[in-house]
Amino acid sequence: MQKPSIPKGTRDFSPEEMAKRNYIFNTIREVFHLYGFQQIETPAMENLSTLMGKYGEEGDKLLFKILNSGDCLAQFTDEELTARSPLRFAAKACEKGLRYDLTVPFARFVVQHRNEISFPFKRYQIQPVWRADRPQKGRYREFYQCDGDVVGSDSLINEVELIQIMDEVFHRFGIRVCIKMNNRKILSGIAEIIGEADKLIDITVAIDKLDKIGLDNVNAELREKGLPEAAIERLQPIILLEGTNEEKLARLREVLAESEIGLKGVEELAFILERISHTPIRAELAIDLTLARGLNYYTGAIFEVKALDVQIGSITGGGRYDNLTGVFGMAGVSGVGFSFGADRIFDVLNQLDLYPEGSLKRTQLLFVNFGPKEETYLLPLIAKVRQAGIRTELYPEATKMKKQMSYADAKQIPFVAIVGENEMAAQQINLKNMLTGEQTLLTLEELIAQFG
Repeated sequence: MQKPSIPKGTRDFSPEEMAKRNYIFNTIREVFHLYGFQQIETPAMENLSTLMGKYGEEGDKLLFKILNSGDCLAQFTDEELTARSPLRFAAKACEKGLRYDLTVPFARFVVQHRNEISFPFKRYQIQPVWRADRPQKGRYREFYQCDGDVVGSDSLINEVELIQIMDEVFHRFGIRVCIKMNNRKILSGIAEIIGEADKLIDITVAIDKLDKIGLDNVNAELREKGLPEAAIERLQPIILLEGTNEEKLARLREVLAESEIGLKGVEELAFILERISHTPIRAELAIDLTLARGLNYYTGAIFEVKALDVQIGSITGGGRYDNLTGVFGMAGVSGVGFSFGADRIFDVLNQLDLYPEGSLKRTQLLFVNFGPKEETYLLPLIAKVRQAGIRTELYPEATKMKKQMSYADAKQIPFVAIVGENEMAAQQINLKNMLTGEQTLLTLEELIAQFG
């Protein structure tokens, strides 16, 4: 018989993996709550009218569409069916689709519930999303996103708080990070002063690759995109900008003196850095002009978090955007948001083995089962141990001791409690340390105190 399987691009998570994932999500949740963020959830499926046209043509193709229930073919003519047009078929046979990200459902949520929401609205959301992509290493068809946004406020204090949240989360994880910052307005200003404002996307896509392909190849790509030598020449000192954040800002003020939008971006970064200097930040903060992110989306400050001790892409990113809800007819809602890359954080914590003792919520104590009499004696006793917050199991059958001990080993349970006739008579518990093999006779109170 063939073994059952799951669709390509999806994953099962074992108890061990779930414990690690819950540690990640719970840590992020706790920090969000510290800053006044509230959790929302939206349905796995949205109306296709909500999703279509929001991710560009390529994104539309990657939407998982859901066939209407009932006889969805009844409304088709024979001509329509023989035409075999997937797009036309989907338009008529599918009204719903699985969500592609958490941003569009969030925008829909804000517009739909605008009368119940108090602005600024600080929300976070941790839910799976689906993409009908070709699965490959590190790219899944179903994966979790973990987003936080503040909408309905233009204040840059929100950006300052986002940096503090990122810093606190990674500090709690024990991951050393660099938070890279840039501003979309600075990039627009650079394109303007070199006389190539219409080539902003080409310029940023090229300089974004500086780390990977080096300066000569970046310049070659700029030439390919039709940038004149004079413009490329003027770009060099900007791309290679070095020094402290203050030195970079001072240099940018000189370079962008003729660009109103560019200077506005510099002042926004300066404000964020000045305010953040009054907080006990532990992460490295660096202005990085090669940082571009989704340029047609962001309008102000942009951020990216890089782990310092592991070779991996960015593990968090985000920035300021305007008009989140414009596509649903509610103009002018500005916001700032970011997304924690849960899968990448999982990889980093695994590589650096940073899960704290106790974070995986394993069973701490197993009571050996000797039979019905012992079971009756142990049940009220175990209830008290659990009331003390100790994660405890009673082995369900009175089977061989060796089998029960093997179970404790397989589940990495550090302590086993042995209570037979002698122990019951003395009202004591024989506690065995599975790591050292050491055994100690304790009263119930002493046992509970051991785990305190």
